[in-house]
Amino acid sequence: MSDTTRDQFIAAARRLFAERGFYGASIAAIAEELGLTKQALLHHFGSKEKLYGEVLLELSQQLLESTREITESDRGPGEQLVELVVAQYRVHIDNQDAARLIMRELLDNEQRAARVGNWYLKPYLDLLVDSVLAIEGTRTIGRGRALALVYQLLGAAHYFAVSQPTLTNIFGTALYTQARACFEEELRQLIRCRLAG
Repeated sequence: MSDTTRDQFIAAARRLFAERGFYGASIAAIAEELGLTKQALLHHFGSKEKLYGEVLLELSQQLLESTREITESDRGPGEQLVELVVAQYRVHIDNQDAARLIMRELLDNEQRAARVGNWYLKPYLDLLVDSVLAIEGTRTIGRGRALALVYQLLGAAHYFAVSQPTLTNIFGTALYTQARACFEEELRQLIRCRLAG
């Protein structure tokens, strides 16, 4: 299968998994969107679980790629953390499917969680936890507390990104546009205040 074809398959699957969740998106529906038979799609990926894994792997790689320049910069650890969280926000505000997919993965995977062999987003989360622990004064807090902080910060960024359609409908395009214009700076201030405390 060519890279272009594979990318098209992954993109279609990502859209449907984001829209309907793992359990709501059938292989038949994904195949139909691609103009394939269910058997043809399974020939390329083997199972729905493997296709979903490929979608999550691509998302994880996209997030890690967005961090590379930041982690290789000469910024201090605190500013690196600020920029890492902002980078995640930027990926998701511009890619609603990715934002919804992560939300669905967190909410919908109770049944699969015990048997999942690979947590594709773990390297990204580990990078953020390690970034917290590299900040002077946080080395003694432990990984559990660092993970809690990372989740709070990512949660703030992610919640705004995934709520874009709802906020626009509730408050109107003009007010949402104003909020979006200042959200990134508010997020930076939130992270810096939390690190200062």
